[in-house]
Parts: sequence; C-alpha cells; structure tokens
Amino acid sequence: MRTLISTAFMSLDGVVEAPGGEPGYRNSGWTFKHVDFVPEAFEIKGREQEEAAAMLLGRTSYQAFSPVWPDMTEFARYRTLPKYVVSTTLTEGDLVSNWGETTILRSLDEVAALKETEGGPVIVHGSAELNHALSDAGLIDRYHLLVFPLLLGAGKRLFSATDKDAQQLRLVEHEAYSNGVQKNVFDVVR
Repeated sequence: MRTLISTAFMSLDGVVEAPGGEPGYRNSGWTFKHVDFVPEAFEIKGREQEEAAAMLLGRTSYQAFSPVWPDMTEFARYRTLPKYVVSTTLTEGDLVSNWGETTILRSLDEVAALKETEGGPVIVHGSAELNHALSDAGLIDRYHLLVFPLLLGAGKRLFSATDKDAQQLRLVEHEAYSNGVQKNVFDVVR
C-alpha cells in the first residue's frame, strides 16, 4: 500500500491559499513576502521530491502548477514522476504535454485504488478542496506542514470543517527555524 502525503505551506491560522503569489488574493505571495528566506527551513521540499514516487493534484492546483512547474529547476524531479489529477471536468486535451505521464482520476474510489498499488509515496501539493475530501475519506496517511508565523484571516484552509470524529495525529518530526517557520510532520493514527 502506498503512503499518501499531504504537503503544505500554511499560515498559523490554517490558510494555504495563494502562498506563491497567485493574483487576486489580498495576501498573495505571503510565503516570502513577510518571512525571511532560511534555506534549512525548506529542506523538506527537496526531500519530498526525492522520496515521492508520484504526485496527486486537484484540478485547480494542476491548472495553476502545470504551466509553470515543468520548466522550474527547483521542481526538476517532479517532471519525471507520474502525476494523477482528481477531476470530474478535465479532459485529456486539458493536460500539458511537457510534464510527464498524467492520469485523470474521476473519484476518491480511484484514489483509494491508486493507494493499493505497488510503489512509493504519493505526494499532494496545494489542492485544498481535494485535501478536504481525502481527509474526510480517511485517505491521507501523513502531513508535511511548514507553518508560517502569520495570521492571514481569509483564505482556503488545508483542513476540512466537516463535523466528524476526532482524528489523532502523531508528531514524527519537527523543527523551528530562525525565521519563525515551523516544520511539523504528522502521521495519521489509524
């Protein structure tokens, strides 16, 4: 069984929306606008690329990342990984041709089936709405969170607001950096 890892840049109040500078958000670009860059705080991002065997994205994140990430040297390893996009509306014609093998999954059942296949970890970047659905369905196994010392107020949250039973997490790795960013890696307790 494959491990499904959700990774996110997150404000202290849980906002994950538009961390990289996407237009149309009041606090767009917050990851580097308000916090000094400290390379060691982002070590986990390089490790994720090396350890991941596939990427899983929601439609919105795929459409935001696919025009940019294939040509970025920071994400070179992701070019070679299989990608899976969860969408009921995307077609094969909507997929970019320069980002490697991409498969459209139409349901959470197909994500659950992907987890049952052989292979290494599957990493989820961005994809707030997909994260909600995956969490509610009990499909996420681990969280890699870089928590920024910011309160942003409005914005999409990583975690679902669904009224459900408590989900216990086990902290397996953590560190605080000189810029106030905290790395928290949690395994989902089953």
